[in-house]
Amino acid sequence: MKRYLSAVAVLSALVQSAKAADLVKNPAATMRQQQDWADAPVYRHPVYKGRVAIMDGRTLWYPQYAQRVRLVDIDACELPQWALDPKWVDRERQEAPSPVPCGPLAKAWLKRTVGDNPVECSVEAIGNDAIPQARCTSGGRDIAVEMLRVGWARVASQHSSSSQYLAYQRYAMAARYGMWATYVLDMDEWLRKAIDKTLARQPIADANLLAERESEISPPFIDARRKPKRTDR
Repeated sequence: MKRYLSAVAVLSALVQSAKAADLVKNPAATMRQQQDWADAPVYRHPVYKGRVAIMDGRTLWYPQYAQRVRLVDIDACELPQWALDPKWVDRERQEAPSPVPCGPLAKAWLKRTVGDNPVECSVEAIGNDAIPQARCTSGGRDIAVEMLRVGWARVASQHSSSSQYLAYQRYAMAARYGMWATYVLDMDEWLRKAIDKTLARQPIADANLLAERESEISPPFIDARRKPKRTDR
């Protein structure tokens, strides 16, 4: 056994010395190999430009690329998701607060923000669902900022590195804009718990989910009825 191990060690040393010798004897081949490595293509995230269709409150569709793109760092209500108006006055006649279609409203605001203008999206990451997540601008404006400003989107993570995004979200929350004027379930919890995710989903389904919620993204509404209605948008 000892002889066998010694033979293996000698053979390995010979191979290593042969490789070193080849590098010394044939430097041109070595340089070519290094050049090949240097010229290897480096993956760069794509940039999409052009007119888009709006799929929901954070998803764009580029027909010319046949590609979906999601706005990075923000989230919005899903299309079948409902929010509820906290002003539930007539409880004897109404079994639940008045519904607010937060998903369609988020989509409508994104469509209004973009209009017919071309959109440029610089992809920053690929989501778990294989959809590119991008920073998108239209007419020189960050689309995600516009959605946060009117309150129909939220920052995807409270640990976001974008102080600008968090500032716009705080402003919308304080003004009770968009979904911040409603009771609405956190999107992540909604996706986990909502059994029916079709567009025919009834508002009472989300009223039931809110009744057993773990968290919601709406701020407290102790003073919601005392605040004057905003008309300066």
